[in-house]
Amino acid sequence: MATFLYKLGRFAFRRRRFVALIWVALLAVAGVGAATASSPAADSFSVPGTESQKTFDLLGERFPGTKADGATARVVFKAPDGQQVTAPAQKKAVEKVVGELKSSSPQVASVSDPYLAKGVARDGKIAYAQVTYKVSGFELTDEARDALKDAAQHGRDAGLTVEIGGNALQAMPETGATEIIGIVISAVVLVITFGALIAAGLPLLTALIGVGIGVSSITALGSVLDLSSTTSTLAMMIGLAVGIDYALFIVSRYRSELAEGREREEAAGRAAGTAGSAVVFAGLTVVIALVGLSVVNIPMLTKMGIAAAGTVVIAVLVALTLIPALLGFAGKRVLSRKARKGAVAPGEAEGGKPNMGTRWARFVLRRPVAVLLAGVVGLGVIAVPAGSLEMGLPDDGAQPTSTTQRKAYDLLSDGFGPGFNGPLMLVVDGPGSKDPKAAAARVAGTVAKLDGVAAVTPPTFNQAGDTALLNVVPKSKPSSTETEDLVHEIRGKAGDAARDADAQALVTGTTAMNIDVSEKLNDALLPYLALVVGLAFLLLMVVFRSVLVPLKAALGFLLSVVAALGAVVAVFQWGWLADLFGVEQTGPVMSMMPIFMVGVVFGLAMDYEVFLVTRMREAFVHGERPGQAVVTGFRHGARVVTAAAVIMISVFAGFIGSSESMIKMIGFGLAVAVFFDAFVVRMALVPAVLALLGRAAWWLPKWLQRALPNVDVEGEQLQKHLAPEADGKPELAKV
Repeated sequence: MATFLYKLGRFAFRRRRFVALIWVALLAVAGVGAATASSPAADSFSVPGTESQKTFDLLGERFPGTKADGATARVVFKAPDGQQVTAPAQKKAVEKVVGELKSSSPQVASVSDPYLAKGVARDGKIAYAQVTYKVSGFELTDEARDALKDAAQHGRDAGLTVEIGGNALQAMPETGATEIIGIVISAVVLVITFGALIAAGLPLLTALIGVGIGVSSITALGSVLDLSSTTSTLAMMIGLAVGIDYALFIVSRYRSELAEGREREEAAGRAAGTAGSAVVFAGLTVVIALVGLSVVNIPMLTKMGIAAAGTVVIAVLVALTLIPALLGFAGKRVLSRKARKGAVAPGEAEGGKPNMGTRWARFVLRRPVAVLLAGVVGLGVIAVPAGSLEMGLPDDGAQPTSTTQRKAYDLLSDGFGPGFNGPLMLVVDGPGSKDPKAAAARVAGTVAKLDGVAAVTPPTFNQAGDTALLNVVPKSKPSSTETEDLVHEIRGKAGDAARDADAQALVTGTTAMNIDVSEKLNDALLPYLALVVGLAFLLLMVVFRSVLVPLKAALGFLLSVVAALGAVVAVFQWGWLADLFGVEQTGPVMSMMPIFMVGVVFGLAMDYEVFLVTRMREAFVHGERPGQAVVTGFRHGARVVTAAAVIMISVFAGFIGSSESMIKMIGFGLAVAVFFDAFVVRMALVPAVLALLGRAAWWLPKWLQRALPNVDVEGEQLQKHLAPEADGKPELAKV
């Protein structure tokens, strides 16, 4: 592979105008396709194989014309202090808002009148109107949302306190500002790392081109492949991060080759053949991790993973072809001014002193046991809170207290009880029953006697009279473990009561769907982990020709992810340092968080592992002692890996400032995980373990050596290929 990539790099360098033109043309085609494509489909959140989804589908059949997963809004009214919403003046204001809501949008299916639908609290101070829409929250138009907000404002103008809850106001969080913050910080880090504006600008330029092609392609193919605009969110975040990293690796190796006296075309070829090989396999690990998200069998998650994986593939191709081409245009201006004057030798700081990476590696080699124990114990202590991990999906109770959704949530809790914010939909399906009405009544009576149930509404039957719909109000709040236990209890006891009457009882609703999604994600975590880590272990075994190095890489990753989960639990569940990170409401950790962190962080962590350890493997294969190979790897790679990690952390940390608790949690979790993995595991534990293992680190059974393909990541075959061209100059044969 190294030889092929070497030739590809030299070709791209020589034919730089042709290569650059191709990439510009691809960007233009993707951009035109995105601009002319029909609007992408709205996101439809479905979870195949769960009872909640089965019940949603059943409701669509039994109650035609209704949309079980249609958007809902609860417009909550509170009378001024000392007054009641039943007073004539207040009632008139409420009814005016209700009338306005009914005619606010053609997407509105129905609006309940608080005074007719028992929507007034016992003390008469709080009331609510339920607005049901014909479409899901993702399909709701901006006009419909604006009309909802306008109606609420008119109620406020009349002297009422009016707040809006439900999923009708949900919208995909804006991420543009955070991406800009990440790019700005990345630019600063690159300038500091390279000391040259041209070298700093190339990774940013090529990453933006790659992300532009990837996201534009997703938009262009949205309607054809049933992709939605939300699938580009993860693709943009991951594509930008890895695009900068991969280009950084190639440019750094090119500068190193130039500093050793190579001609520019030769340096570009060698950079592509060596660092490029590391980029290919680092990219493969990311792709495996992202495509592996499909094992969860949640369509939206699968689409996001595949879209992001496609963007990573583009980032790899850009690094291997467009970077060498642009290096051809840049010449030696990619070197710092001092390097161009020959003032700084490769691997040395100013004054001829070893650089920071060299000094750190030598320190670890002198005290490997102490460094290893400090790293493992430190991460182990941080991981302790992960043992108390509670998972769920966020509801309006997790919103910041300043939002109208949270205010509506609190008002409903005060007026009707905490469980009122998460009612359960109970469906009694009885086409095979002799008396469907008796079956529904029997189920309702059984459920009403359960300890955790606050109220059960009378059954509402479909036109055929064989299916009933009941609403069950729990006593506990939607995201609590008590509500989760209640859902399982209802499914058990209501199911038994329905079967005795030859019917079937099913539970659904937003709260039940959240519980089912959490359980599905929990069940998929171990198989996903085994798949991703297993495949990556095999891949790394091929790359490093070793058994222990991939094993160490996998164990180190698991340690960093568990530690990151511990930090997430401590901040978002326990409330430690909550004010510092702007966490207004603690609660269960988002159920998607563990599997999302495993997928994203594993792929990114392997980037650093492959780039850092490949350079060590390369030095070892070319005759250096194991300890010296570790120092060589750090001399050439530590600065680049540090810069790449800082860039990655800055991109993710930008999301901590989001007002959305879910986005804030994702940003914090990914930033912390990358920090632990890059600076503790890769920069400390990896050299410590390699120092202790010595030559054993690179051991591979002979039968495996014969069985595994030799992809030549360290450039051994490339060295043989180039040796005859050296014309008796052995220094040119070094790779």
